[in-house]
Amino acid sequence: MIKGLLGKKVGMTRIFTNEGESIPVTLVEVPPAVLVQKKNLDKDGYEALQVGSVAIEKKKLAKSTKPYLGHFKDQPPTKYLKEFPADDIDALEVGKIFDVSIFKSGDLVDVSGISKGRGFAGVVKRYKFAGGPASHGHRFHRTTGSIGQRKFPGRVFKNKRMPGHMGAVKVTLQNLKIAEVDLEKNLILIHGAVPGANGKLLTISKAIKVKIKAKN
Repeated sequence: MIKGLLGKKVGMTRIFTNEGESIPVTLVEVPPAVLVQKKNLDKDGYEALQVGSVAIEKKKLAKSTKPYLGHFKDQPPTKYLKEFPADDIDALEVGKIFDVSIFKSGDLVDVSGISKGRGFAGVVKRYKFAGGPASHGHRFHRTTGSIGQRKFPGRVFKNKRMPGHMGAVKVTLQNLKIAEVDLEKNLILIHGAVPGANGKLLTISKAIKVKIKAKN
């Protein structure tokens, strides 16, 4: 079985357990995905399944390139393509449909997405610098401060924490727990927050570093 799928972040809400405990969850819509291509050791050097998600609208098909459309052969072309590892690849046929049923309540997953862009930010917002006194007479409020050295080495080191572009980078959160799976609406409810803004694409895959809690 495939070990991941693409999803779209819907938003956050909360659910209640039978004991009345409130649990914050993120709703992720996971549309059915079709198996487009199988990667094998002999030809590609690794094993994986390439799946397509979200069908391309008819009005946008004309803008798609012929090589891209030809990659799907007799299948309807999709907007997104993504490779995931899987078990027993030889037993799966091209055209097979995968849906949210590959996940179940209690599973641990890794979620990847593009974080929200924050634009140009200073060191206080970007790196949590403390800044200087805010009282009257001081001129060191939210500035960076000294960044260099004296005569030696006489330059600014690489990766110095300074103002710059913040956010809009790939972020992966590991070992997030699935609180609930809604098969009818193709939704999974993930405990806690996930990267990205509402409506953005996410990669949900089975956790590769499963945390095992020691039994008391």
